[in-house]
Amino acid sequence: MHGKHLISVALLWAGLTAIGELLVFADLFPPVGSHEAEDFDSIFRFLLILGIPVFTFVIAVVTYAALTWRVRGDQPDEDGPPIRGRGWVPRIWLAITGALAVFVMIHPGLTGLAKLQSSYTAYGWGPEEADLEIDVTAFMWQWTFTYPDGTEISVTKGKEVVIPVNKHVRFNVNSVDVVHSLWIPAFRMKIDAIPGRTTYMTVYPTELGAYNDDQAYRVQCAELCGLDHSKMWLPVRVVTESEFEAWLASLKSEGK
Repeated sequence: MHGKHLISVALLWAGLTAIGELLVFADLFPPVGSHEAEDFDSIFRFLLILGIPVFTFVIAVVTYAALTWRVRGDQPDEDGPPIRGRGWVPRIWLAITGALAVFVMIHPGLTGLAKLQSSYTAYGWGPEEADLEIDVTAFMWQWTFTYPDGTEISVTKGKEVVIPVNKHVRFNVNSVDVVHSLWIPAFRMKIDAIPGRTTYMTVYPTELGAYNDDQAYRVQCAELCGLDHSKMWLPVRVVTESEFEAWLASLKSEGK
C-alpha cells in the first residue's frame, strides 16, 4: 500500500475513532436507577473505549479499500490475486487484539463476576442479605410478586411492583413452567427463572423513578418463552421508605 493510502486510511480511522469515543460519553444510556446500573454502565463504557479503535480500524480499511479499488467499467472474468497477511503489520495487529481480548476476559470479565456473585455456589447476583425480600413466580405469561406480609402483586392485583429507595431488595425467583428471565432495565440486572430452582438477584435502588416517567422502570421477561412473551411485564416504581409503607398499608386495607 502506498504512503498516500496509508495516510488516508489513518486519517479516516482517527476521525471515526474520535466520533466513536465521543459517543461513549454522550447521554445515550437508559436512566441509572441503582448502584448496580452505575457499575454496569462503567464497565460497558470501558469496553467501548477499548473496542472502538479496533472496530473503526476494520471499518476504515474495508471502506477505504471498497471505495478506492472498486471495479470500474466492465466486470472482470476472474477474481484478483489473493492478498495474504505477512510481515510485521498482521503480527502486531494479532498481538494487540489478542492481548485486549485476554485483558477484558480477566478485567472486567472475571473480576466483575467475582464482585457480583457472593459465592461460587450462589444461584444469583448480589448480596444474599437484604432489607426486603420479594418472592417472584413466573409463568406463561405473567409474574406474581409476593411481599413478606403476604401482599401479592400481579397484572390483576396492584398492577405495579413498588420498592423502597436506598434499600437492598432481593428478588427470589421461580418458574412453574418454562425458563423465563426477570429483567429490570433501569437496574441493568436480570436473572433467569428456572423451573425447580430458586434463583435471586439483589439490587440497591439509588434513584426515585416510575414507569410512567421512563419505561426502563419495568419488570420484563428477557427470555423468549412463547407466544405472549412480549406481554410479560409489569411497571416498577421506586419510592421513599415512608411511601412504600403507605403503599403496602393501602393494599392491605383493600384486601390484596
